[in-house]
Amino acid sequence: MTEQTKSHYSKKKTVARNSGMGGLWFLGFIGSLVYYLHYHSGTFWLVLVAIFKSTFWLAYVVYYLLRFMRV
Repeated sequence: MTEQTKSHYSKKKTVARNSGMGGLWFLGFIGSLVYYLHYHSGTFWLVLVAIFKSTFWLAYVVYYLLRFMRV
């Protein structure tokens, strides 16, 4: 066995654990995108505004939730 094949077999595999929230965030993004596109579908710029809003809606929710809780 050559050095190259030894190093090929000895590579470790990285497994991500506790990362299941990505799918939930993606579903939230898709849901908010559909919601905002329903109200902002008219021109190209309004569609861009809808995409921007659906990208950052969660930041606003967390901000106002923390503000409401006075944290």
